[in-house]
Amino acid sequence: MPWVDPGHADFTPRFPWLGGDLQTLRYYFFPCSEDLSAWPGERLRFPVPDGGGDALLAMLHRPHHATGRPLVILVHGLTGCEGSSYMFETTRSFLRLGYPVMRLNLRGAGPSRATCRGSYCGGSGDNVAAVLSALDIEEARRGVVLIGFSLGGTVMLHCLARHACAVAPICAVTVSTPLDLGAVIRSLMRPRNVLYHRWLLARMKDAVIGGASEISPRQQKAVLAARSIREFDNAFTAPHHGFADCDDYYTRCSATGLLDRIDTPLLLLHARNDPWIPAGPYEDLGRDTPPNVTLVLTDNGGHVGFHGRRGATPWYNTVIQAYLERRLRHTD
Repeated sequence: MPWVDPGHADFTPRFPWLGGDLQTLRYYFFPCSEDLSAWPGERLRFPVPDGGGDALLAMLHRPHHATGRPLVILVHGLTGCEGSSYMFETTRSFLRLGYPVMRLNLRGAGPSRATCRGSYCGGSGDNVAAVLSALDIEEARRGVVLIGFSLGGTVMLHCLARHACAVAPICAVTVSTPLDLGAVIRSLMRPRNVLYHRWLLARMKDAVIGGASEISPRQQKAVLAARSIREFDNAFTAPHHGFADCDDYYTRCSATGLLDRIDTPLLLLHARNDPWIPAGPYEDLGRDTPPNVTLVLTDNGGHVGFHGRRGATPWYNTVIQAYLERRLRHTD
């Protein structure tokens, strides 16, 4: 599929959420409604192979009437979980269109904290692969669509590039996903991002110290003393996941070299004014887009924002839905 750059013509921010920061912070100031009672959820459990007994928890929601549409699996971002605002909003948006939706909690995230001793990182494609390999529900027999938000998109891309799964997705989508982890850390450590950096670091520490992750007293002390995400990744993420240090982790788990290894049709959405994730890797990709990739790179939208002038749901949901409808027509 071709390179796409809709720019201002297709996405117009909603007042007063103007600029990348306000787009990013809208759900922080005004969280999305958590009410999904119209579509009661069913708790699912997926063992992690070779995970020492760890299991991932997910919440499955079915539309009111059977439509024959594929199952949409949502993968949250860093320090997120099934309860993140964007997860609720996308779930509601797709259920209204007749899609069954599963909100997945990665290893050690949200409800999965209680069932895991390990945690996830950007390269934890095995988390998504465990779900795709163990899916045995009626909804999955109609096909599967993956949607990864922020770091969840990186995890999803690692799954598609590195793991053979019993269920092959119809297509996959990333929203505001880091392709170069090292570049993201450098961006977050800029003076203008100091508040974002402190907020993320505090949540990362809480996920490790307050969760069930196996961590030695020495690591715990180093995590608590970490003054930056780099120091945190050196103290915990890298050694916990078998990397030499944080730079080794950033290099080996970046997604920049994965796309050529993926045959699944991909839709990548990103905003140039994302305050966390530089657009450079997307610009480079746009000059040589693989044939299975559709790239939507807008001027505005922030980080997992895209709160537009038209429509009650974030703009990326309408783009994903249109893309998916085209894919489904193509496969019929």
